Amino acid sequence: MQKRLLLDLTHFEITIKRLCCQLIENHDDFSNSVIIGLQPRGVFLAHRIHKNLQELTGIKNIALGELDVTFYRDDFRRREINAPSETRIDFSIADKKVILIDDVLFTGRTIRSGMDAMLDIGRPAKVELMVLVNRRYSRHLPIEPDYVGIQVDTIRSEKVIVEWKETDGKDAVWLLTE
Repeated sequence: MQKRLLLDLTHFEITIKRLCCQLIENHDDFSNSVIIGLQPRGVFLAHRIHKNLQELTGIKNIALGELDVTFYRDDFRRREINAPSETRIDFSIADKKVILIDDVLFTGRTIRSGMDAMLDIGRPAKVELMVLVNRRYSRHLPIEPDYVGIQVDTIRSEKVIVEWKETDGKDAVWLLTE
């Protein structure tokens, strides 16, 4: 198996700052916007984005939530499920602009599950999707991100691995090829 580095620490941090700048351009003071990270690994990106936005804008009350989609997945009965994570959304999403965040967009199924779960909580005015890695050419559903860290053209047998310092000890994005 070959392993190729797609984002090292420096480029990882630059990418997150760029994504934050794009959000600032589109959401101004974030008074009508909320950030929701998809469990388990989208929350790492959501927390980084949130922290960077606070530093860049000086706005401390940007709403941040975490959404577990385990039981909304169409394949949850057919796959081994880790213990579900907790959904933590202590604010209303009704009529808000929701920035839904995940680490890797592959088939689109997790995002669809996230939208289903989110609609059980409230009806947002708009939903935007942010991903750190967009794996193009692999969609099962017509879902495309609004904000993309990097785009990677992959085939089905390749894997994209995002390492987070919170769980893996370092920040990096790798492409694994058999």
